[in-house]
Amino acid sequence: MSFSPGSDSLYREALVLHEKHRGKLAIRPKVFLKTRHDLSLAYTPGVAEVSREIIRNRDNAYEYTLKANTIAIVTDGSAVLGLGNIGGYAAIPVMEGKAILFKEFANVDAFPICFESYETDFVDKVKNIAPVFGGINLEDIAAPKCFEVEDALQDIGIPVMHDDQHGTAVVVLAALINACKVTGKKYSDLNIVINGAGAAGYAITRMLKCIGYSPDVCTRVNEIIVCDTQGTIFRGRAGLYQNKYKFIISEETNRIALAGTLADALCGADVFIGVSAPNLVTPEMIRLMNKDPIVFAMANPVPEIMPDTAKEAGAAVVGTGRSDFPNQINNVLAFPGIFRGALDARATRITDEMKIAAAHAIAGCVSKPRPEHILPSILDKSVTKRVAKAVADASVMSGCSRSIPPSRQ
Repeated sequence: MSFSPGSDSLYREALVLHEKHRGKLAIRPKVFLKTRHDLSLAYTPGVAEVSREIIRNRDNAYEYTLKANTIAIVTDGSAVLGLGNIGGYAAIPVMEGKAILFKEFANVDAFPICFESYETDFVDKVKNIAPVFGGINLEDIAAPKCFEVEDALQDIGIPVMHDDQHGTAVVVLAALINACKVTGKKYSDLNIVINGAGAAGYAITRMLKCIGYSPDVCTRVNEIIVCDTQGTIFRGRAGLYQNKYKFIISEETNRIALAGTLADALCGADVFIGVSAPNLVTPEMIRLMNKDPIVFAMANPVPEIMPDTAKEAGAAVVGTGRSDFPNQINNVLAFPGIFRGALDARATRITDEMKIAAAHAIAGCVSKPRPEHILPSILDKSVTKRVAKAVADASVMSGCSRSIPPSRQ
């Protein structure tokens, strides 16, 4: 039976499912305790020798413990789905859902770590739980705190990535690569409008404009204009100094300092990328864009403009965040493979090279892009394998992988 997104029947069934199973995750042992000898091997006294090996070399934790295949999904519950600042308790079912996606698509053991949003020493708490995990997926943390937290955790010896930022940006880049093949537009000539300057909008802007990325791995588009609730972001706009991330955007984009509305920004644009709110784009705005525009309206569950409306107005390629339309632009195409590859390489961080490699791997999963098919299905598990290999290889090339014993390769 199928349901429309957000229908009452879907919500009721979801409650029944979660109540029946008391959540979606369980911990099960890999070894069994049937005899005293089993107990002596798995726990005392045998386990002491395992601890001594790790004392000799911390990296041995990857050999002898769950660390090699375990991710922490960390949130403060401050920006959960479309629900906003709901706190750590209410975020648990969402993080559980993310955990089963990790397991289903990448066979990664992931566990929700949900803090209350009032915690003031959030970064220190995350650092202190890091020993048991091979990586940390930051999730549903509001901007600008998400930027600050991610930056502060980059040197803890394991990969840390805020998926709402980088997972989204990776999939958008993959979609854009293939949309250019469909429309015949040259990627480096694109003029792009991004509506939304939060976590996703900021990361997409940085990746497409190569802000902070090495030119050796990143090809920049011609121009980007970013809009927020006040209109276009441009150098000199009042109030930007209060948000250093929007200030960075203003310094690196919108070179003509266009001051105006979203409609003003879309005049002559090749691409619209929406990570904002429902129904903000009209057919008239699409008609202001260049011929055969590319429209990624990703607000969920109601996009900035509905796909059929955008197409009727002249859009050549349309993508959304929804599963009931073609070209679903969804993080699940990226994060399982990125973390799988990072774990396989025992990476110390997730580099620019790894993110760009992931985007090209996703794009490469579609051999002949078409207007209705620029991305692989999110249910195609082969995508994760291709992304993981590309990310692991890029980790080695960028010098952030640990050596892996031949027996484990």
